[in-house]
Amino acid sequence: MKSTTRGTLAAVITGVAAAVGAAATPAAAANTVPVAVPLTGAEQALGTELPEVGGEIPLPAASTPETPRFVTGRLMPERTVPQVPVNGGLPGLGARAPLAHVLGHGFDHVGVAAPAVPLRTLAPGLSMDAPLTAPNPAGSQLPELKQPEIGILAPVLRTDPAAALTAGPGR
Repeated sequence: MKSTTRGTLAAVITGVAAAVGAAATPAAAANTVPVAVPLTGAEQALGTELPEVGGEIPLPAASTPETPRFVTGRLMPERTVPQVPVNGGLPGLGARAPLAHVLGHGFDHVGVAAPAVPLRTLAPGLSMDAPLTAPNPAGSQLPELKQPEIGILAPVLRTDPAAALTAGPGR
């Protein structure tokens, strides 16, 4: 085979492998890592049906904090220590276990599905102002004393968890 033919063939195989690899990893686009618990070996060794367990672990990502906002009449910005947003998710769980016909005929499996859900948080922040008033630009007055102001910006947690419990026949 000529070297140009080999190079072309290698380029085509590399392109196909990259396309298949990109199509096979949708979890990377969803920012979760699938986790499977392999129990098939133990199931075969014990000769019995074991539960099927798997899940998803989200990957947290920090975002850009809000910039401080300067307000007229204050010496310090409104949010001195800004709240940092961190986006991620709650882990997901999928489990299916055999039952010994506890719920009656036709109900020999029970399953729990709790998918990974997005989680948005804001770290605590701090807003404060100096114990001085702003200088008067019209005159030559010095700043006056005032009560210091300090406020803690509470952390925020936003999510919408869900889960489903199922019971039914078969594997």
